[in-house]
Amino acid sequence: MQRFTCCLLAGLLGGLPCLPAGAQAQPAGPWPTQQWESSAPEEQGMDSRALAALVDFGAANEMDSLVVTRHGKLVAEAYYAPFRAGLRHRINSATKGVVAALTGIAIEQGRLKGTDQPVMELFADRAIANLDERKKAMTVQHLLDMTSGLDWTEPLSDAPPRSLIELERSANWVQYVLDRPMAQAPGTGFNYNSGGPHLLTAILARQTGMDVQDFAARHLFKPLGISDIRWRHDPQGIATGGLGLYLQTRDMAKLGYLYLRGGEWEGAQVVPRRWVERVYQARVPMNLSAAADWRYGDLWWTFPLRKAYMAVGYNRQIILVMPQLGLVAAMTGRKNYPFGALFDLMAQAAKSDQPLPPNPEAAALLARRIADVADEKPSAAAAAPALAERISGKTYRLAPNELGIKELTLHLSGQPSYDIVSYAARGSSETKTTTRPLGMDGRFSRLDPAAGDLVVSKASWTGPDTLSVTERWLEEAGTGNYVLQFTGSKVAIRYTDGLGRGGSLTGEASN
Repeated sequence: MQRFTCCLLAGLLGGLPCLPAGAQAQPAGPWPTQQWESSAPEEQGMDSRALAALVDFGAANEMDSLVVTRHGKLVAEAYYAPFRAGLRHRINSATKGVVAALTGIAIEQGRLKGTDQPVMELFADRAIANLDERKKAMTVQHLLDMTSGLDWTEPLSDAPPRSLIELERSANWVQYVLDRPMAQAPGTGFNYNSGGPHLLTAILARQTGMDVQDFAARHLFKPLGISDIRWRHDPQGIATGGLGLYLQTRDMAKLGYLYLRGGEWEGAQVVPRRWVERVYQARVPMNLSAAADWRYGDLWWTFPLRKAYMAVGYNRQIILVMPQLGLVAAMTGRKNYPFGALFDLMAQAAKSDQPLPPNPEAAALLARRIADVADEKPSAAAAAPALAERISGKTYRLAPNELGIKELTLHLSGQPSYDIVSYAARGSSETKTTTRPLGMDGRFSRLDPAAGDLVVSKASWTGPDTLSVTERWLEEAGTGNYVLQFTGSKVAIRYTDGLGRGGSLTGEASN
């Protein structure tokens, strides 16, 4: 779930420039439309040894990928096994930053009147519950700033995002958000709400007459050379505004670089410059802690003391821009780690505005660390018990369950694998069979790129009758953990996902 700019007014927040520093320093480019141009870190004033420490930080904090650029040049890139280069990644709430850019584009094109337009007027054809004067006063800007006033529970912590879970389960996402009662008057204060950006994508679809993914592809992604896109849609076919966009990490960095350059790309103003500057001027206090002077605006996070701003997704899907350093980074992962440590490492790596002397030793260290994290190291594997031979090839029929799995078969000899027979959809009698390799050597099974299945798995015996299996959905950054306990002809399965949610299954051998 989702847990979750840098030109602030100079006198208010410490003297940041009124335009991104990179846009001032490099008016002629470079432009990574076709591909990022690589550079030795020291040529861009970056310390390779500090970048190696950043790569190590990623390994310790469950990053899947890391791209660091400075002055428009790629200076470091790491992919953490089993994730690999060339894969998209679900960027979770960093999707909101893209929705913000599209909102600015639509306003510039005259498809939206502006941010002061009342939201209810844009849904005048709908019957809306709990409609009062406060809800009628809610504007597009309130949705952009997370100050809608709607009653919504989605804490920026590991606590359950109750409203977001209900949204995902609802038959009509837009109606669910519109029908929410008001907790306070709009503009009163910050309250994180992924439903608001979903209303924005619904508004964009209405006002442009286009699927938001198509609108984004034409007016935002194509100019930047971004083509490998996937975007989830709600039951009515509306692109999910609060989450659900999938991008490659290099393309995430392009979006950050677009904002660093004031919305300009190859001489064209893709996002209006004044719209980008609004992000730098975010003024809504997030009030997450007394010590954190974090601001929010236009669906971006601002860190005034760090002179940084970010589009942030749960489990640290991040587009980071540090304008005074001319630095843009993008990262994906599976763990919420402290922002402060990330900022420190970035600042330590950006040693100078001028090129540094070549440092072959540090460069070799950085190359080794990038290679190390790309190569998964096997963990110690316990010997298979006698039970393994008896259960191999048996098909276990499972009692009805919320995962929709009907049958499970383990193949534990030769090349280990497993077959899952599952229902094609909730309530359907149609089934499908999926076969996946199973890593029994302490490593995730290797991907077959031709198969198109981006799920990898590994297993280990944790007792004489107990097999523990971990699945990774690479594009989703999701993890599933299964503990299978065998007793006679029966199997009991306990499962949890990366959010700690779980349940149990039972089954019996049919052969």
